[in-house]
Amino acid sequence: MASLLSSTIAVPLQHKVTYSSFYTKPTLGINQTIARNGRCHGLWLKTKAKMSVEGNVTEKESASVNEKIDYGLVSIHHVGILCENLERSLDFYQNILGLEINEARPHDKLPYRGAWLWIGSEMIHLMELPNPDPLTGRPEHGGRDRHTCIAIRDVSKLKAILDSAGIPYTLSRSGRPAIFTRDPDENALEFTQIDA
Repeated sequence: MASLLSSTIAVPLQHKVTYSSFYTKPTLGINQTIARNGRCHGLWLKTKAKMSVEGNVTEKESASVNEKIDYGLVSIHHVGILCENLERSLDFYQNILGLEINEARPHDKLPYRGAWLWIGSEMIHLMELPNPDPLTGRPEHGGRDRHTCIAIRDVSKLKAILDSAGIPYTLSRSGRPAIFTRDPDENALEFTQIDA
């Protein structure tokens, strides 16, 4: 990991925080917390920054800037996606993308219809609710819209699946192995290929 150049940013109360350097050798840690379904959460990378604070800062404020914020952050648990018709969306997510329903999650205790679908150890929560976003006028390339990114092993296999189903998509403009498509409610989905 390359070092970042020194930079100064403005923060509230007219304080100035200067990041003087990043360590060039990050500490690599492995999060081995196992979810209820027995799936591993994966790897996380930790880096440390050295900073100084200038200005009219009380000792209490200065101490809080340098303290680590730790409330037990683990991973993303689920992403909520709105749909107009649950059956139509389940057809796409189950029959095209091959996602499985998490039967353990409550779907009959909420005041709206929905379903929980597994993606590794995390989930998508499909919710049959009115979509507050316009369905027209969205960018052709889903990467320029609000989107959910899903890590996969083989973009070319997904491309073949989408081609055979007649579902439009775009490829990553940067040339990296990623494909963007939309679900039946025009929600943007990115699938990025990772080495696993």
